[in-house]
Amino acid sequence: MEEFDYEEVVKATENFNPRKMIGKGSHGVVYEGVVVKDSIKRMVAIKKPSEGLEDNSKLENEIQVLTSLGQNPHVVNLIGTTRYDKNKKKLIVMDLMANGTLHDMLHENKTPPTWPKRVEMAMQIARSVQFLHGEKPVVIHRDIKSSNILFDSQWNAKLADFGLAVRGVDSLSQPAGTIGYLDPCYTTPDKLSTKNDIFSFGVVLLEMVSGRKAIDVCKTPSSLVEWAMRLIEQKLFKEICDGRVAVPDNMVATVSYLLRCAARCVSENEDERPSARDVVLGMERCFVERVSRFLPSWKCVLVWLRKKIVISVGVQSHERRIRCIAEEEGEEDDAVSSANKVSITIRQVLAHVTFDSHEFNCCQTVSHQTRFGQ
Repeated sequence: MEEFDYEEVVKATENFNPRKMIGKGSHGVVYEGVVVKDSIKRMVAIKKPSEGLEDNSKLENEIQVLTSLGQNPHVVNLIGTTRYDKNKKKLIVMDLMANGTLHDMLHENKTPPTWPKRVEMAMQIARSVQFLHGEKPVVIHRDIKSSNILFDSQWNAKLADFGLAVRGVDSLSQPAGTIGYLDPCYTTPDKLSTKNDIFSFGVVLLEMVSGRKAIDVCKTPSSLVEWAMRLIEQKLFKEICDGRVAVPDNMVATVSYLLRCAARCVSENEDERPSARDVVLGMERCFVERVSRFLPSWKCVLVWLRKKIVISVGVQSHERRIRCIAEEEGEEDDAVSSANKVSITIRQVLAHVTFDSHEFNCCQTVSHQTRFGQ
């Protein structure tokens, strides 16, 4: 972890210019900026305490937790810190998440995410929780919500904001979190456990599938969990799905699985909630099975490829390439005569295949008659 000069951070944010502000929470304000290290410019996010906030404990806690964590592709990376006043309070310098939050993607952007993207995000978020819960001692985030899930420049989802996180099961920590995502079972300090995070993750899953906010006072019931659980119990999965984007036939079963998983995560009975590891393994198993069912058999592939392969380099280019090799080895005649017997790997074949969608669909062994709940 690097230690930055305060003047360097001030310059990077243009003296914390409001135009540079990209986020604001209960205990901190986040600015984007550019720092220079070894003549290399790097885009960063800089978090400082909110104006007038005397209590800097949440920011200090975030630094301690992030410092203790190893690198993980699904958690926002801490780059360094800087001290900024006589009381030695610190600012946090992190990787810039250039593409905003999951909350914005679901509720603010004009174009809602596709279903394949939602499935990918679900897996990435589940893996971030698994990573935290696999630490020794365990890390409990306590504030998993859509506005704390950020996207990097490649649109990978990462968990952020560790101001409320705790290392180990601290029975002295007062319950904390965000209404709508907060586990209703977490009412006293001794109720702290990883299952609190699992509940919040379940709410995020429901939010991603439905496109509805965790709490929406304009709707009845206002609670996403209450509304969704009624429909899940009746197996009305389609009624929950975000109506702005139609669910493709070949993803119906996968989305149904996500809803059933979410229902287990938000169960009133903590013992029925899965671990983060079980969530990840279940998702992987579901997704792999669905993909394999929709892939044609190898026999079908080989028959189909025999008819439809189109190699971008023709026979003449093969001849030219072989002639060059042959000239070096002094075997030109034999090499050219075998130009039509050049062997290629499966990877090369697939890299040059031109697909005919009608014929490919004919190879599929699973019908598109699948429906929700089946």
